[in-house]
Amino acid sequence: MFILNDIVKDIGFRVKELRNLSDISINQIAAYLGIDENEYLNYESGEKDIPVGVLYEISQILKVDMGLLVSGEETRMHIFNITRAGKGIPVERREGYKCENLADRFIHKKLETLTVTVEPSDEKPTMNHHPGQEFNYVLEGSLMLYIHNREIILNEGDSIFFDSNYEHAMKALNNENAKFLAVIAQ
Repeated sequence: MFILNDIVKDIGFRVKELRNLSDISINQIAAYLGIDENEYLNYESGEKDIPVGVLYEISQILKVDMGLLVSGEETRMHIFNITRAGKGIPVERREGYKCENLADRFIHKKLETLTVTVEPSDEKPTMNHHPGQEFNYVLEGSLMLYIHNREIILNEGDSIFFDSNYEHAMKALNNENAKFLAVIAQ
């Protein structure tokens, strides 16, 4: 049975292999991502989790579907992809966030669809950004969305659409998990 650290290392290994096959240098990909080389090398080595937005951006740079980076298997579906309840591919990218990829087998996606469960914490969450746009729909609980120097409370049934180039983060409220559907487009 894999533990999270093994999964993180496997994803980093796949990213490194595909970057090398694509003849893209560490310097180039770090510059594309807007991060320093040491941070990028920590992703490739599996020493640090790759945030979902960064992983999506890497998949775009390497011209592969994010599902290949996560699972190591080539995507195959080109007409539709069914994901049964609770059967999405787990993508545990950051502490306090549990993501489930809902369309990991669909080839040439223009969107990434995930359910994200945010665990309660007293800490302010780490901000993240990635190219494109993001739509979030709250399925369960309440959460605080931090974006562009704003704090926005979203409750079950609420949604928000935003430019994900701006730093953003979510925090579960009321000492309970919050779950939302995230749709990310570049």
